[in-house]
Amino acid sequence: MDDYFVGTFFLATSALIDPFGRKIDYLRISVTDRCDFRCTYCMDEEMSFLPREQILSLEEIVFVAKTFISMGTKRIRITGGEPLVRKNILWAIEQIAKTEGLEELTITTNGSQLHKMAQDLLNAGVSRINISLDTLKADRFLALTRRDKFQQVVQGIDAVSKLPFKRLKINSVMLKGHNDDELYDLAQFALDRKMDISFIEEMPLGIITDHNRAATYLSSDDVINTLSQHFELTPSTMTTSGPTRYYHVAGSDHKIGVISPHSHNFCSTCNRIRLTVEGRLLLCLGNEHSKNLKHIIRREHKDLTMPEASIKLQSAIIEALALKPEKHHFNLDETPQILRFMSATGG
Repeated sequence: MDDYFVGTFFLATSALIDPFGRKIDYLRISVTDRCDFRCTYCMDEEMSFLPREQILSLEEIVFVAKTFISMGTKRIRITGGEPLVRKNILWAIEQIAKTEGLEELTITTNGSQLHKMAQDLLNAGVSRINISLDTLKADRFLALTRRDKFQQVVQGIDAVSKLPFKRLKINSVMLKGHNDDELYDLAQFALDRKMDISFIEEMPLGIITDHNRAATYLSSDDVINTLSQHFELTPSTMTTSGPTRYYHVAGSDHKIGVISPHSHNFCSTCNRIRLTVEGRLLLCLGNEHSKNLKHIIRREHKDLTMPEASIKLQSAIIEALALKPEKHHFNLDETPQILRFMSATGG
């Protein structure tokens, strides 16, 4: 018994430090690979989703989250696919949110379910919501998402904007020749609703047929240069757990940000790892380095309440950190080396 307590204390209090000295205290969890949209930069129209037995159960997801929190994880983001289409997801969110030691629980969503779940998410303990929205034109929304749900998403955004969440943000993937004429409109839409907004350079994950990524690439520098014609922007020193670089907007308490995986590599400050829906611990979004945690959870301990289950998982997590690479390398002129779609990891 004494050996057990010593081992648990050692593992639970060991900071998660990767081979390059970066402290890892932020976990993104994909709870489903399914989505009610088919965004052209994210997935094909015809998708084959994982069978139920291959994905983590909600109980397993909560177990992994609680283990990470015991090891010093301060922030967790729930992602998908579209996380809010998973049955009983509010139960899992509440279980994770109330775990002692967690400072912030965020969810990233396409917004389609917010009109009916906004209050429930707040009650469950979600402190921040990021909503993906790439256009304010209904016909363009249909073309980008392949789904006619624009008004439903706007209704959901308006619903959460009326509730006391800690922070709300719009995420917009910008594609040259597709939606880059809406930079100002999207920014003003967010600011009018007392939200921040991040403009994102498209990442070359998964092979798509809708457009040529090299031709539609829009750098974050171009985004800021364009928006500077409409807003007085000054670089902000504010940092969050994610990779966004923020700018103050004169006359507003909210900010405009950019996420720049191509033009401004942010790997030197990376503090995050990802749990995929099938239980792989993904050490870098732009690499395939991963460790199968599902295999450990299901092979070693079917009873997740047993202390030994947490010890085994903690050991596996620490071992996995050795796989985290120093940086990603994206080249838009090459065939994507990462064949998984964004929907498989949740961004």
